[in-house]
Amino acid sequence: MFKGKVVWVTGASSGIGEALAVAFRRRGANLILSGRRQSELERVAALCGGTEHCLVLPFEAAEFQVLPDVVATALAWRGAVDVLVNNAGVSQRSLAVDTDFSVYRSIIDIDLLAPIALTQRLLPHMVQRGSGRIIAISSVAGKAGFPMRTGYCAAKHGVFGYFDALRSEIAHRGIEVHVVAPGSVRTNVARNALTSDGVARGESDPAIDNGYTASDAAERILSAVARGKREIIVARGVERLAVQMRRYWPEMAFDRIAAAVARGYADRLSVKK
Repeated sequence: MFKGKVVWVTGASSGIGEALAVAFRRRGANLILSGRRQSELERVAALCGGTEHCLVLPFEAAEFQVLPDVVATALAWRGAVDVLVNNAGVSQRSLAVDTDFSVYRSIIDIDLLAPIALTQRLLPHMVQRGSGRIIAISSVAGKAGFPMRTGYCAAKHGVFGYFDALRSEIAHRGIEVHVVAPGSVRTNVARNALTSDGVARGESDPAIDNGYTASDAAERILSAVARGKREIIVARGVERLAVQMRRYWPEMAFDRIAAAVARGYADRLSVKK
């Protein structure tokens, strides 16, 4: 279903974004690869067939003023964008009481406003064509309130809110919207997570290190998209249970997560200076 399609992946220089790019290319798609690091995007492009099949289009996700030119370049490459994958993001590892407000602004800009801004710019093109597919990468943190991630949870809950509402508005126009909630995936998400003062954490979590491989997560995502799933949970164990509890037994979920903090969860995730 993706053969010959133009797929634009943000956050494509590593992790789930890179794995999704490789998985889409394996299915015959042509790729627009975006992220901050041009050299890493070029590395991913080389994995995916080089310039014959890939356009490297670097930009900072939260530099909204560049989007008109970025979108124009993307559309000019092959004349259309069939699939947009909003994947770029940053996580958090800090208690709310310790966290500077500027950290919240950074996380909301990157994880929520950036996918909204890019989607809003590309949406008229898809509406005019009467077709398209938008895949937004949220998180299990967009389904439950996990400690040390207040800003991240706020942004990822917002991703569900915006894209679920958008789906209701454009489904009749032939545009499909999928929202993905990964749990732990073996990427640098925890190392790059912002701490209370906005500095990258610099070390991973045991849960992340024992999660799905990025390629496994990507295959699960694309398999679910191909089946027409609009909400895609890629999680297992306690993370999947937390999502189910939050939906069906919210009071129990609140108590269980709070109890984990009382037992020292936050202390174990805190970086020792």
